[in-house]
Formats: sequence, C-alpha cells, structure tokens
Amino acid sequence: MPKLKHTSPLLIYFSFFFYLLSSFNVDVAIAGEISGESEAGGNPFTPKASLIRYWKKQISNDLPKPWFLLNKASPMSAVEMATFSKLADQNALSTRLHAFCSSAQLLCFNDLSPSLEKHGQNANFVAYSDNNFTNYGTGRLGGVDSFKNYSDGENLPVDSFRRYSRNAVGHGDQFSNYAPDTNVADQRFNTYGTSATGGTGEFKAYAKGINVPHLGFTTYSTEVTGRQQSFSSYSDDANAGDQSFASYGRNGNGAGNGFNSYGKSSNVIGSNFNNYGNTGNGANDKFISYGFDGNVPQNNFKIYGDGGNAAIDSFSSYRDQSNVGDDSFQSYAKNSNAAKVNFLHYGQSFNEGTDKFTGYGSGASGQAIGFKIYGVNNTFKDYAKKGISFSKYMNDSSAKPTSMADSGKKVNRWVEPGKFFREKMLKVGSVMPMPDIRDKMPKRSFLPRVITSKLPFSTSKLLDMKKIFHADDNSSMETIMTEALSDCERVPSRGETKRCVASGEDLIDFATSVLGRNVVVRTTQNTNGSKNDVMIGSLKGIDGGRVTKSVSCHQSLFPYLLYYCHSVPKVRVYEADLLDPKTKAKINHGVAICHIDTSSWSSSHGAFVALGSGPGKIEVCHWIFENDMTWTTAD
Repeated sequence: MPKLKHTSPLLIYFSFFFYLLSSFNVDVAIAGEISGESEAGGNPFTPKASLIRYWKKQISNDLPKPWFLLNKASPMSAVEMATFSKLADQNALSTRLHAFCSSAQLLCFNDLSPSLEKHGQNANFVAYSDNNFTNYGTGRLGGVDSFKNYSDGENLPVDSFRRYSRNAVGHGDQFSNYAPDTNVADQRFNTYGTSATGGTGEFKAYAKGINVPHLGFTTYSTEVTGRQQSFSSYSDDANAGDQSFASYGRNGNGAGNGFNSYGKSSNVIGSNFNNYGNTGNGANDKFISYGFDGNVPQNNFKIYGDGGNAAIDSFSSYRDQSNVGDDSFQSYAKNSNAAKVNFLHYGQSFNEGTDKFTGYGSGASGQAIGFKIYGVNNTFKDYAKKGISFSKYMNDSSAKPTSMADSGKKVNRWVEPGKFFREKMLKVGSVMPMPDIRDKMPKRSFLPRVITSKLPFSTSKLLDMKKIFHADDNSSMETIMTEALSDCERVPSRGETKRCVASGEDLIDFATSVLGRNVVVRTTQNTNGSKNDVMIGSLKGIDGGRVTKSVSCHQSLFPYLLYYCHSVPKVRVYEADLLDPKTKAKINHGVAICHIDTSSWSSSHGAFVALGSGPGKIEVCHWIFENDMTWTTAD
C-alpha cells in the first residue's frame, strides 16, 4: 500500500472550501447565507449543510424542511469530509477504516487480532464480551469450563473461537447463555472439540432472540471419541439471518450429538449443514425439534450421515407447523452401513413449503430408514427403493391432517397484530393495535455523494467492497453486502421503478425524478404506541384522500445508510393523530399508506395471511415505520 503524504488540515479545509464554492457556483460573500449554516447549526461545509443546500436547490416549494431526513446526513466535520473524500479518490479508505467508520457513523465490525493464549486453567466466566478466543482449552485434561453469559444483549458482537477444546480429554464445556438478544451478530467457531476424547459440550441457549444472525461452526465435533455434545436451544426466536455447520460430527467414534430445539419460532432463517455425521462410527445424532413453528425457513442439508457405520440418526420433529419455506437434503445416509435413520414427523406445515430429497439412502446396506409422517409438496429423487418405509406420505394438500386443514383457524401468528389493516379502520375514534414500528437496524448515517460516488457498489466489485470494509470471506459483513446488492440489482417488478440510494442527494434525485420537484416526504413522528392499542384522532387524507402516486423508501442493512426506494402507484396516504385510548392524549402523529392495487402481490404475502382474501381483491394499509418514509406530490 503506497504511503500517503501528510497534508495540513488547514490546507485541506481551504481546498475543500473553494471546491464547494466552485461546485455550487456561489459568491464568497453570500456563501454563508445559502449554505444552510444557520439551519444546520454549524459549519457551512459539513455534509449536513451541503444536503440542506441540495434540498433548497432541487425542491421547488417552501414547505418546512424534513429534518428527520436531513438529520441522517453524516456527522463528519468539513475537514473529515475532505480527508476521507481524498482517501476515497486514492482507493485508500481501508487504511483508515476505524477512523472513517467512527467519524461518519457507519456499521463496521472490529478486526479480530489473533491471540496465542491457551487458557489452560478451568475458567468460569459469569459475564464475558471480549469476543475473541484464538486458542481456548487446547489439550485440556478433565475439568469444566463455563460461560454463563457470553455477549449478552450486545448490539454488534463479533465473536470468534478459533480453537476450542481441541485434543481435550474428559473435559466439559458449558455455555449457559451465548449471545442472547443481540443484534447483527457475527459468531464463529472455527474448530470446536476437534479430536477430543470423552467429556461433554453443552450450549443451553445459543443465540436466542437474536436479530440478523450470522452463525458458523466450521468444524464441530470432528474426529472425536466418546464425546457427548448438545444444543438445548439453538437460535430460537431468531430473525432474518443464516446459520451454518460446515462440518458436524465427521469421522466421530461413539459420539453423541443432539439438538433439543433448533430454530424454533425463528423468522426467515437460513440453515446449512454441509457435512453432518459423515463416516461416523456408532454415532447417535438427534434432532428432537428442528425448525418448529418457523416462518419461511430455508434449510439445507447437503451431506448427512454419508458413509456412517452403525449410526443412529433421528429427527423427532422436522419443520412441523412452519409457514412456507424450502428444505433440501441432497445426500442422506448415502453409502452407510447398518444405519438407523428416522423422521417421525417431517414437514407438516400450515402453509405448504417445498421439500426436496436427492440421494436418500443410496448405496447403503443394512439400513433401516423410515418416515412416520411426511408432509405435502415434497419430492424424492434418487433414493434407495429397499429398506425405506413411509408410514404416512401426504403427496397432495388434501391429505393434510384435519387438525391443520380443517381447523378453520387463520394461520396469522407470523403477522404482528396491526401490521396490516383495511382502509375502513382509518376513521376518527377507531381503536386498533399498533405494531412494533421501532427501527431495529444499527444506527448509521448517509455518506455525502462526493464520497459514495467513488465507492464500488455492485456484485461484480464485491471484492473491492470487502477490502474497503475489512470483510472476511463468509463473514457477516460479506453476507450483509451480498444481500443488499442482490436486492438492489433485482429486476423491477411489473410497473415498478426502483433504485437503491446511497446518499441524501441520491434520495432526493430519485423521488423528484418520479414525482417532480414539488414534493413532500413524510414519516411517522415517533414510536409511541408501538405494540399497544391506539385511537385514531384527527385524520387527513393527502391530496384530498384521492388515489395518488408515491415513492416509498425502506432501509437496507449496509455499512452506510442505504435506502431501497420504489414507486408505488395507486395509493392513498393519510396523516393521523394517534391517541392513548384511555386518556385520549395525543402520543404520536402517524403516516399510513393504503395500497389500492394489490393484484401483483404474492398470494402468500403476510397481508393476506393476516387479513384473508388474496391479490387484487382487497386494499391493504400499513403505517410508515420509524426511519422509513413516503414521498408524494405536495397538496
């Protein structure tokens, strides 16, 4: 990396000063007047002052400025803005990443520095958040190590155990609470219990209630002998993330691995087991409850129990009572010997998902493989025709158990009360539940366009993006970037105009390109009333309550503030005072949008799950959540 020449901060400041003057073609004498300095309450050449100027230039009306939007500008000083802009020009931001993230209020993970400390003594951590063990418990003889509360309730934990209990003999490991109630977590065990003999490993509650998990075990319980390892609770009540075991129980001898509860009541979770119990000898692996009561789970077992000898593998309950989702078993108990594999309940979902088995029991000998109850909409390809039994196989939706298909109960537990409602609820005096509209994403700020225009932003330039933000392969940051890019590069839906905007200037440009320069942007005033009943007070329909066109913008998870904006035709937008139903006191000022045309929506959309009906048959309304926004033409 070339060494950067030192530049005087004063020289940077004045250089940037004249750059701004030339950019906006203003006279030095009146620069302070039009810069927004008085409104921004500071230096006229900060990102915030610059954004205020841009708003004045692009918006044709004199209505009050949307301070909730303008306050999302980067808090960088003018000198910092000039410094980091120059680094971006030189493709050298990665050399000052920590300072850049701190000054600009971005989402960045700490770099993990390796440690050679072995932690050779029994340890009892009541509360721990150091987040990095490179070499823990290697070669331990006997004893017990215990973590009672590890990374409890942290916002952005980055936890790494490079080597944990490797080559240990008769050693016990316990995690009572591992990263519960955390937000946007990156947690990895590179090697857990590798080549250990005897002893136990237990996770009583692993990542419970986590938001946006990225959990990974690279090698778990590999080549162990007579060791018992269990997860009492693994990522229960988790939300929108992914989990993976690259190698689980491979080449084990007499090992027992168990998940009592895996992914229970989780929401939009992806799970990946690449090698589970391969070539194990006398293994006893159990999933008592896997993916129970999940919403849109994506589960993938690529190689499960291949080449095992006298193994016992069982799923007592697999993805029962889940909603939609997809499952894939690409190779199950293939080339095994005298294996006993059993699914008692597989895929009894309320709403059908898609289950696919490829290579089930192929090449195995002496096996006993059975499904007691196997759900609907499932496919078997390339499976052993002998030695496999199905007690009850439901190959169409009419074969669903009566308790599910004929109960008459709406399966709406995955849609929070009040998240969607009908337009008739918007009338003075109505009492209705308000969903949790609080923004749960990490707080970030817009970068100024003078910087974002110089940063790579495309799938083809992912390697360059990873270098800037120090994102390792298969890390949370890589996943965050990949998913955001995928959404941004998705082909627009029929009739949709969409764009991902990475600066306040880009946001203004997109909205005005769709609606014109005479626009207003609105959001719900605060989060009061969330998860409680509210009463509708005074009510106003925007544009006289007529059907209009809007632009809606929703946050995407990314290192800097990024919005996914899209045009929304045929809507009605409302503003309403929200009252406490008991005291009638005003607690909030809400903005609601009603989609009049839902014909292009999926039939499995949460709105129809909650309200009934289907695409094109009803209108659907919802509140604008914290930090989301909707734009319309000014009245």
